[in-house]
Amino acid sequence: MKFLFNSAALVTLLCFSMATQAQRLKLKEGDLAALKNETAINFEFTYDNMSVGKFATEKEYLDKKIGEYNKKEAGRGDNWAKSWVADRQARFEPKFIELFTKASGMTESKTAKYTIIFKTKSTEPGYNIVISRKNAQIDADAVIVETANKSKVIALITVDNALGRTFGGYDYDTGLRIGEAYADAGKALGKYIK
Repeated sequence: MKFLFNSAALVTLLCFSMATQAQRLKLKEGDLAALKNETAINFEFTYDNMSVGKFATEKEYLDKKIGEYNKKEAGRGDNWAKSWVADRQARFEPKFIELFTKASGMTESKTAKYTIIFKTKSTEPGYNIVISRKNAQIDADAVIVETANKSKVIALITVDNALGRTFGGYDYDTGLRIGEAYADAGKALGKYIK
């Protein structure tokens, strides 16, 4: 009997802990009705005013990491910083678009009537050091605008707690973890819109 009680308590605790980590999407402004019959959409990504981990600004984070890596090996920090920025177009954005289009059934098109401007507000890079790990996570605003008149906002959706995790935990590379967070956000947003 005690075993059953302890097992039930553990399952309940796990359910609550997973629920607190769940990604949340919320329509803050506007209406998604205009997108219901659309078959294509355009994408733009911004990283302005983004916080990273415990740092209020991306610059603070980059300065610290560049200094640490360059101290260990000359030039390593500078190369890391280039990869940090290059991963946006090489990994994060393609992952987001791939999973969004798959989940929504829409295609990507620069000439689409509407554009999603995905504004990343915060990034938690996470870590994996074999004996301990933390998933990457992003928070963002998805602003849906008319492509021809970007001041015309159709809707604003907040995306909170998009998690970057891989099966098996072989995500030692920061770019891989964060890319998976963008994939998670893209998939959830695609389902939410359609």
